[in-house]
Amino acid sequence: MSQPYIRPAKPGDEEAIIQLIKDLATYEKELESAKATPDLIKKNLFETPFAHALLAFESDEPIGLALYFFNYSTWTGKPGLYLEDLFVSEKKRGKGVAKAFFRELAKIAQEKDCGRMDWSVLKWNTPSIDFYEKKLKATKMDDWVGMRLDEDGIKELTKLE
Repeated sequence: MSQPYIRPAKPGDEEAIIQLIKDLATYEKELESAKATPDLIKKNLFETPFAHALLAFESDEPIGLALYFFNYSTWTGKPGLYLEDLFVSEKKRGKGVAKAFFRELAKIAQEKDCGRMDWSVLKWNTPSIDFYEKKLKATKMDDWVGMRLDEDGIKELTKLE
């Protein structure tokens, strides 16, 4: 068995990305919410790159995904790296893949002169929270509440008076 490695996603990886998204959605008990398609991945990651992805492989098997994009902080005056999703296949957890993803993301953040890295984690995902706090020394953002509008909400917002 070969050592896991990480590389940027590239055209042709759409099916692997979709499978990892579905695996993540299953883990989060939200499979029905995963609407991404290979065409949407191709369009939004490779043609008009609104986001970027790193993939982890063992041999030629995709075993992990880190999907991120850049935002901007008015406080720091710098871009930030926002990690939208990080997923490692269940059988491959605890083998350093998540740490390797974070090392790569940190390198990217440094290259882009990011003032910070942010991400969210589900409150019930205690193994991940423990990893982020203990291994990464990340700070929990208890004072913030996540807010969201879905497509229908965005549509209704355009009619706001």
